[in-house]
Formats: sequence, structure tokens, C-alpha cells
Amino acid sequence: MARILIVDDSPSQLLGIQRIVEKLGHETFTANDGAAGVEVAKTVLPDLVLMDVVMPNLNGFQATRTLRREARTAHIPVVLVTTKDQDTDRLWGMRQGAKAYITKPFSEDELSEVIARVFGGGAIPDA
Repeated sequence: MARILIVDDSPSQLLGIQRIVEKLGHETFTANDGAAGVEVAKTVLPDLVLMDVVMPNLNGFQATRTLRREARTAHIPVVLVTTKDQDTDRLWGMRQGAKAYITKPFSEDELSEVIARVFGGGAIPDA
């Protein structure tokens, strides 16, 4: 069982992702914006972060970059989970340090596969 932090400003998206992750047997932690997500990550040190991009205070690209630059959190893989579906967004997300990028809407199977692949090693640039 992994400890997974879910960061999303949409309560319905947050709950939906949380249900999928918990159904897979993982423990979840949540935050409703990028700044809060960074703080929770520093405190909890999760095994994985599922990060939305379009959020107030600190967007997901900025939060991912912040996590990658902090010695305490640099090892934590981040998967960007977002509605931003342009190739330039994917490229930018990977440059910020994300291990994978998945676009909403996604199926439960897609999210499960991305989580499994991240824990199996290697990046998934086009999930």
C-alpha cells in the first residue's frame, strides 16, 4: 500500500480520484491547491503525488517544480492529472519534473495503469 497525495481544487475531482486510489488499496492525503499540496508533501512525504495543473495560489506546474527542487521532496514522483491536453502542456509538465501526465477525463483503468507504471519505474510521458 502506497501513500498518495492528491492535489486538486475541484472537490468532485478530488473525491473521484480519492475513491479510485483508495479502491486500489492505497492511503490518501489531499490538498486543494498547489501551495497546500507542497506543504502536505513536505509533512507527509507521500510515495506519489497526483497533481492537477489549473489551481489557485500555485499551479500544478509550479508546485511540481517546487517539489523537485526541495531536497526533502525531490524523490517523490509526481503525476500531472489535468484537463490541459496540448502537447506543449505535456512537454512543459515533464520539464518541471513530472514522471507522467494524464488528461481528464480518464477511466479508472487509465489512472490505475499510470500509478502502477510509476511505481514500476520509468516515466510515462504520454499516458
